[in-house]
Amino acid sequence: MKDAGGAEREGFLVLRAQSGDREALDALLASVQGPLYRYALSLVGERQLAEDVLQETFLRVYRKLGWLREPALFRPWAYRIATREAFRHLKRERRWAEQVRDEGALKALPAPPAREEFATVLSARLRETVAGLSPASRAVVVLYYLHEMSLEETAEVLGIPPGTVKSRLAYGLEALRRQLRKS
Repeated sequence: MKDAGGAEREGFLVLRAQSGDREALDALLASVQGPLYRYALSLVGERQLAEDVLQETFLRVYRKLGWLREPALFRPWAYRIATREAFRHLKRERRWAEQVRDEGALKALPAPPAREEFATVLSARLRETVAGLSPASRAVVVLYYLHEMSLEETAEVLGIPPGTVKSRLAYGLEALRRQLRKS
């Protein structure tokens, strides 16, 4: 996540962009372009599709920026839009139905282990391995471990309760462990 100074600068850029400053809007979009692209790519798994998701995300940000009431929350708001766009694209591509997991099974799983316990499992193969998760679990794992968001921030970005974040994280980690044991 951004440090306090970065979030403050982004908040200032949001205010300027909301008042019609095109340079501020360009700077704001440039500040999130790389992280949002990598996030979208980790969710959809294809460069072209990730570029489409990013383009749709930026269009929505441009159209809705005037409605953002808390400029300091721009980054989580942009991630939330990117998440929705990625899921929309996955559904359109008919991948969503093949990768959706049973929500009941997710809720029956125990809480996720501490970050330190799982840190040894993270390796260069992680991004490849994460691609095999359902989009819902993949989004949680990517935001929590790769973008270093807290459980609460992840829940806010995805618009789901923290308990659902925990269950999806537990499910995703178990699926990753199974995949890593196989390889």
